[in-house]
Amino acid sequence: MVTCSRDKNSDLFFAALGGLGQFGVITRARIRLEPAPKRVRWVRLAYSDIAMFTKDQEFLISNQASEAGFNYVEGQVQLNRSFIEGPKSTPFFSTTDLSRLAGLALRTDSAAIYYIEGAMYYNEDATISVDQKMEALLDQLNFEPGFVFAKDATYVQFLDRVREEESALRSAGVWEVPHPWLNLFIPRSRILDFDAGVFKGLLRDANPAGIILMYPMNKDRWDDRMTAMTPTADEDVFYAVSLLWSALSADDVEQLERANKSVLDLCAKTGMECKQYLPHHTSQEGWQQHFGAKWGKVAELKAKYDPQTILSRGHKIFPSRAAADGVATA
Repeated sequence: MVTCSRDKNSDLFFAALGGLGQFGVITRARIRLEPAPKRVRWVRLAYSDIAMFTKDQEFLISNQASEAGFNYVEGQVQLNRSFIEGPKSTPFFSTTDLSRLAGLALRTDSAAIYYIEGAMYYNEDATISVDQKMEALLDQLNFEPGFVFAKDATYVQFLDRVREEESALRSAGVWEVPHPWLNLFIPRSRILDFDAGVFKGLLRDANPAGIILMYPMNKDRWDDRMTAMTPTADEDVFYAVSLLWSALSADDVEQLERANKSVLDLCAKTGMECKQYLPHHTSQEGWQQHFGAKWGKVAELKAKYDPQTILSRGHKIFPSRAAADGVATA
């Protein structure tokens, strides 16, 4: 057993963050608790202009907005065809809401509608002040006029929102199906190119089941000592894009896997220098390319903390010791 932290055995501590189970098994962790708020003002703001969408998202994660902004912020993308062929309501959007959004997509001739999802936490004695804070913040943003969708919920209900989505999918029989997901980190300077090539290009006429997440992150929140890889571009912000597909039939699995490959091929062909989060490679060469300049350090840490290459062999990052020594394995 080894105890590690930022200050004690720090190389193992950071190696385990994004380490794909290569360096150890976490058996115990300390999580500091703090008082939880009681309620949440929860909004989704609709955009048809990708430039305004990304501008506002980057503002919301900036120091400028840190004191007066959302406690939680995330972005989503909804392809136009899903308004016609997708569900007529969701746990957040009513049938009327989706009809209005479909009209917005048609009127603006946008290939997709983009949402900023934000939440402000508060206690019952601060209802007036949170409303004032929300109004002041929304005045600074560039969403489509009139396309603010708001809910008030308890903090627990907000935290439980994914389970509510799960329940809706289970009731429709589309939860326990294959999920060929693709998670990417995109350099800030290439996010508009990604949107043009993928959402307005490869996927423009598609209607895959699932959701698409797209939101920026501050690079200084990701310690470079971690094993997790972020874009190497010298930029303060990068974007997370998650294609969280659900394959409703056997044919969908192959189709979505091909779509994912097309996205990766586009990124490579256009030199976007994207990095996969939780990637899958079938050879050590693929992993070396993924880790890039960190590969030497990753190999060094593997030799130090798992010299017999016992942990997480299925990723095929490192050959088993027996295979490396030329010993037949069952």
